Amino acid sequence: MCGITGFFSKHTSVCEPVCQHMVNKLTHRGPDSKGVWVDSHNGIALGHSRLAILDLSAAGHQPMVSECKRYILVFNGEIYNHLAMRKNLFREGHDFSWKGHSDTETLVAAISVWGIKKALQESSGMFALALWDRHEMSLKIARDRMGEKPVYYGWQGKSFIFGSELDAIKAHPHFENTIDRDSLCLLLRHNTISSPHSIYKGISKLSPGTILTFSSKNNTIHLDTYWSMQSVVRAGMDNPFNGSHHDAVLSLESLLSSAVLEQMQSDVPFGAFLSGGIDSSIIVSLMQSQSDKKINTFSIGFSEKEYDEAQQAKAIAKYLGTEHTELYVSHSDALRVIPKLPKMFDEPFADSSQIPTYLVSQLAKKHVDVALTGDGGDELFGGYNRHIWIKSIWSKTRHLPLFVRRLIFFAITSLSPASWSQFFEMCSAVFPQRYRVSQPGDKMYKFANVILAETPVEMYRNLVSHWDKPDSIVLGSNEPDTKLSDFSELPNLYDIEQRMMFLDTITYMPDDILTKVDRAAMAVSLETRIPMLDQRVVEFAWSLPLDYKIKNGQGKWILREVLSKYVPQELVDRPKMGFGVPLHNWLRGPLLDWSQNLLDPTKLRNQGYFNAEAVLQKWNEHLSGKRDWQHHLWDILMFQAWLDENQ
Repeated sequence: MCGITGFFSKHTSVCEPVCQHMVNKLTHRGPDSKGVWVDSHNGIALGHSRLAILDLSAAGHQPMVSECKRYILVFNGEIYNHLAMRKNLFREGHDFSWKGHSDTETLVAAISVWGIKKALQESSGMFALALWDRHEMSLKIARDRMGEKPVYYGWQGKSFIFGSELDAIKAHPHFENTIDRDSLCLLLRHNTISSPHSIYKGISKLSPGTILTFSSKNNTIHLDTYWSMQSVVRAGMDNPFNGSHHDAVLSLESLLSSAVLEQMQSDVPFGAFLSGGIDSSIIVSLMQSQSDKKINTFSIGFSEKEYDEAQQAKAIAKYLGTEHTELYVSHSDALRVIPKLPKMFDEPFADSSQIPTYLVSQLAKKHVDVALTGDGGDELFGGYNRHIWIKSIWSKTRHLPLFVRRLIFFAITSLSPASWSQFFEMCSAVFPQRYRVSQPGDKMYKFANVILAETPVEMYRNLVSHWDKPDSIVLGSNEPDTKLSDFSELPNLYDIEQRMMFLDTITYMPDDILTKVDRAAMAVSLETRIPMLDQRVVEFAWSLPLDYKIKNGQGKWILREVLSKYVPQELVDRPKMGFGVPLHNWLRGPLLDWSQNLLDPTKLRNQGYFNAEAVLQKWNEHLSGKRDWQHHLWDILMFQAWLDENQ
């Protein structure tokens, strides 16, 4: 993978050392080579830090100038079908003098013929890019369909600046370093800062499937969508899949096989993360079935059985015949990652699964440079518990008077999550295997929160929220509207479950899951690829009727059917587990001193970002065991640690 950065400064000098300094902040994203292109007369600078995956020669060096000399491109990502694009260009009569076989060279050639919008629509891949057009005197910035690769942009003083990560933008001398308290509210609600917001005023994230055009002639910005989930969902509703269940399974298997094969193309060693769950097991199965060599697979394990997936992963790897590497990590191994998090995640990010994600990336990097993952299956095929249970909960609670629902809420929360988990453990023999869930105490508390909702969408928002009223915690703030508060773009989906999947796909996946994977892997210079997010798979998923996804109270039905062709059911038939850590215990134990320092009352009051009394109340309740506030507290702690790192 790579890092891109650059800036436009019309009224100040554009110097190469400034851009080079910005590029140096992205070395972890691309340690193999660096490049800078500067046009001081027109006020533009582009920078690139390269992780060479395809075409390791100098022919893949960036910034790259088009053969016609009109365009200069910096590109972060992979175009998996770029060789097919070259053939299409040739068929149309465009015979380029190719210097190498990099996808960057293909893309800039395609842009010079088709224009950027069509070139991106013809591309299958993940990317963020910036393109300077010498004729139009404009800068175009674009992001892939699903949001796998990041890019930030915005005005700081007299300069328009962009970069793969905020550290590159912060290296520019015009960076103003003003924290956006409104965006901080989003961190407390969702443990991440939702697109298009960022932690800094004046800096935004580019939304997935979007092309930004900055005109240097009049300093205007225009946003254009070349692909959108809303359009995909509407197209799926208008043209639903009308084949049998058997036909659907065959179609999905074919699409996934093609996506996996494309994403196995690499000039460097590659492998896959294997958690032992359905999604990663499918990806590894399809990789191994299409490879003459043993696929490298990687997993990590914990001593706590409720967080450990390594045994299942090992069994599946053995059955498939992969070259499997596993690492059991101790408390101390995981805790050593925490001081790295504020630097690894360039803005505050508080999904604690960032820790095991980094550890498995670090393990994989010792053996390979590219790893395929199983992300995306839950969002597309109904894999989260909320997709399965929310309709049933809504139908049973919607007619209950509010005072009855409040009584249920207080009855549930009168016991701690740990007590509920102990209760369910005692009763586990009564429940069929498919109805068992990990960490049932946490699930009970989530249920308590959702029964107070007045609408299904409010129920969903309660499920995915941490702090209920974050602008009462962040001093001097107003929580911004987001895609979870403004539903004007929500397609007219009739099924509650489908609406939840749609919202997950446009919010939770790019803002949390994909951010986590990108930053954790890039911290060790590992490229990750996600076959489930191939646009053909996404479009097919949204053409499927709901009962192809959720059937008999079980999610991801169609994925299970595909996997059954490769792996026996008993190896994957287990409760869904999150990729988590025992954070609630760590905060009371090995992280106690670290947390106490960051939550020091005097420090909180002097910094002036949070309502110290409200934060400390939750901290004291957590320490006493009265309540489990691990997620709420991790939001605060990650900001505090980030603030210490960035002051």
